[in-house]
Amino acid sequence: MKIICIGRNYTEHIAELKNERPTEPVVFMKPDSAILLKQHPFVIPEFSSDIHHEIEIVVKINKVGKYIEPKFAHRYYEEITVGIDFTARDLQSNLKEKGLPWEKAKAFDGSAVVGEFLDKSQFSSLENLTFELTNNNKTVQKGNSSFMLWQIDELIAYVSQYFTLKIGDLIFTGTPAGVAAVAEDDVLEGFLEGQKLFRIQVK
Repeated sequence: MKIICIGRNYTEHIAELKNERPTEPVVFMKPDSAILLKQHPFVIPEFSSDIHHEIEIVVKINKVGKYIEPKFAHRYYEEITVGIDFTARDLQSNLKEKGLPWEKAKAFDGSAVVGEFLDKSQFSSLENLTFELTNNNKTVQKGNSSFMLWQIDELIAYVSQYFTLKIGDLIFTGTPAGVAAVAEDDVLEGFLEGQKLFRIQVK
């Protein structure tokens, strides 16, 4: 399986990082080794002193697809959750300044938290989903899918032009504003429509 991530999909997050608004989705990848194993803490890597949390809605692909039309994209997933795209911001900034790829800052081991999946049928609209991240019981990020520049089905159609989607692939759909550094002993919890789907200890 592969992890396909979308960057700059919420206007306020684009502004907070002083990035340019894209004219099409920004796509990057994480390897399967980026997934943080269940019941494991997130260990801050030694190569960074500025690891940021980025909560996102995550979609699990359930059938093989290529060149998927937006009107058919809903057939390619049944489950969604929330997750964290951990980012070594100091490393990313340095790489961006040099015009180099982001992989070292985005795709390192343990950089992808994936919560418990829920059947999408329990939600009345996937284009109006509230999600949030708490750090030590304080809300630090809160978003709603209605503010996405590109909705889930549009993203599936777009990325399938470049990558064949396979069963078990994950799509991280972008983060809202509020990203910030994590510290040792933080406890991060992710919620989708009020349901807690993950709890992560930082070490």
